[in-house]
Parts: sequence; structure tokens; C-alpha cells
Amino acid sequence: MKVSVIIINYNTFQLTCNCIESVIANTKGVAYEIILVDNASIERPPQSFKERFPDVILVESIVNGGFAKGNNWGIEVASGDIILLLNSDTYLTEDSISIAAQELNKNKSIGALGVRMVYPSNEVQFTARKFKSIRWELLDLFRFIPMVLSEKNRTILLLGKYFKGDFSLNCDWVNGAFFMFRKELLQKLAGKKLDERFFMYGEDQLWCHQFTQIGFPSYFLSTTTIVHINNGSTDKNKQLKLILTIIKRELAIVMERKGRGLHYYLFCVLYLSKEYVRYGIKYLSFRMSGKLIR
Repeated sequence: MKVSVIIINYNTFQLTCNCIESVIANTKGVAYEIILVDNASIERPPQSFKERFPDVILVESIVNGGFAKGNNWGIEVASGDIILLLNSDTYLTEDSISIAAQELNKNKSIGALGVRMVYPSNEVQFTARKFKSIRWELLDLFRFIPMVLSEKNRTILLLGKYFKGDFSLNCDWVNGAFFMFRKELLQKLAGKKLDERFFMYGEDQLWCHQFTQIGFPSYFLSTTTIVHINNGSTDKNKQLKLILTIIKRELAIVMERKGRGLHYYLFCVLYLSKEYVRYGIKYLSFRMSGKLIR
């Protein structure tokens, strides 16, 4: 068993170095290689990584291909039977790669495997999620309804922000910041590679849906935790624009899953009404206080 750890860099030299250092320092229980894909960064020469980490496999691109295409470039040179897509703004504090790989090797029915993530403040992130649906949106809107259920049943029903990440379970999709799967699954996909239709954001949900379609659902592993900075230094105006991008991605994925029928249009009315109200609140709060509420 060997893990190919693929990290995409785009003008985040120090963050990426920190990520690589944490992988090297903490990964002890499994054979691995690190493949670094530089997406046409201009911050500093890509060879700077080789000077600091001679054993890293460096893939240099002359264009910024985005997250999906960049990872496919990394997969093309990967020699491991397990692939881990690891965001450059993450870092490990324990042997998370070995723990996750052992779980994936033990359970052959898993498609994509994700792990528990926290912010640097130790606040839990929403790593395991359900696909968007009319039912989920209604339950989220009328939150008093799920309150009649036990906490565990309510958690399993909704996941996302309702889930503390305190136990392992099957889920619809997992966060792409730590996205592990067996390389052989790609041969079962229509294009024999990860779908590249999204330049950035939403790929993780789309890929999990496609793995599920071929019979390999996603799995959230709670027994190991990584730190995900998650755009901690991104300009707040860009974060507001990102919200709109994510809304578009959600609609595209619902159409992929359900088609352009009655369900899709009813979902659009409900989802867009909710999300644009939330966006408006965040926008006004930012303009008045300079802070972007989560």
C-alpha cells in the first residue's frame, strides 16, 4: 500500500511548505510520495520547492489549470494505489494519512474518504455533508422540526453544520481539503479521471456524487484530525464573491443529480431565496463592520 499525496500550489509558497513539512514530520505508518503541482505561480520559481524538498515530485504547469485539472496532472505521475488530494492550506499534527489509508484499505466499499478538520482555533469544520435537496433546505429553514429527534438521529439526518464530527459514518460527500480514494476507481468513471468542469470549488461534491453513482459512497473518518486554515488570509471581498460562486456550483450539481425537472425548479426557488437573504445579511454586515460573519 502506497499513498500519493498531491498538493496544488498557486502563489502560496510558505503555506505549501508548511503543509509538506507537516506531511513529512507526521507520516510514519505508510509508504508515500508527495507530488507538488505548481499551477503557473509567479510568486517565486517552482524549483524553490525542489531546493527545500529534494524528494518531492514537482509538476510544473505553464498555465493555471485550476484545482481539478491540477490534481489530474498530479495523478498522471502518481505511483501509489491510494490518492490523497491535500490542500496547501492544511497541516497535519498526527499520522492522519496512515490512519485514513488503513481505513480505506480495510473497507473496499468506500469511494472518497474525508477526515475531521478544525480551524487553527480548534473550531470544528463542517466536513461531512448531505447533498442539497428540498427536504434538507426545509429542515434547515424550519429547524424546530428536527429538534423532536434525538441529537444523534438529527445529526445523521442533516450532517453539515449540525454534525460535530465526533463519530465516523457514511455521508453524501466530504470536504476536498483532505480527499482520499483508491486510484483504481478512476477507471470506473466515464472520463477515466476526475471531472474537470469546475475550475475551482464544488469539485469535491461533484466527485463524491460520481463515485456514489458507480457504487462507492463517501465516508467520514472521525478518528484523526487535521488543521484546515480555509482561506484565512483571503480578501473579504473575494470571500463574498466566492459565496456567489458556490451558489452556482450547488445549482449545477443538483441539476447533475436530478435533471432539469420540477424538483430542480422548486429547489432553485427555495435554495436561492434562502441563500440570497443570507448573502445580503453578510454583505451588509461586512459593509458596516468590515467583518464577514461565517
